[in-house]
Amino acid sequence: MKKYNTEQEQLAAVRNHWTVIQYIENPSEKVQLEAIKKNELAIKYIKNPSEKVQLAAVENNGYVIKYIKNPSEKAQLEAVKNNGLAIEYIKNSSENVQLEAVKNDWRAIQFIENPSQKIIIFTKMNKLEQMIMFNIMIK
Repeated sequence: MKKYNTEQEQLAAVRNHWTVIQYIENPSEKVQLEAIKKNELAIKYIKNPSEKVQLAAVENNGYVIKYIKNPSEKAQLEAVKNNGLAIEYIKNSSENVQLEAVKNDWRAIQFIENPSQKIIIFTKMNKLEQMIMFNIMIK
């Protein structure tokens, strides 16, 4: 296995192929972000990513939140803004994250354990609104 000694070597390697990140010991945030830029699935191979790296990963694909061990609240919010159903992979989500998830996609409620009354009401309103919009569009 090739050893990447300098940050420049590491950057060149992940630019060539993002999966190389898994073989780099303690990559810098810059190297991590470069790998994420190539493919957000690189987050799978990054231990303890900073919030900045987490946000970069979930902004285009909310589902990659499942590969982040302890995602920040901001990363959780960004993930469910991208795809409400990504809440399936968030443990102990806050009410703010839950609300954002059902705002994005009312079906996200199925992944929320013991939703509050506020979440239930908002989900029903959002579902009704989406059904009305759909009926208007098909007429």
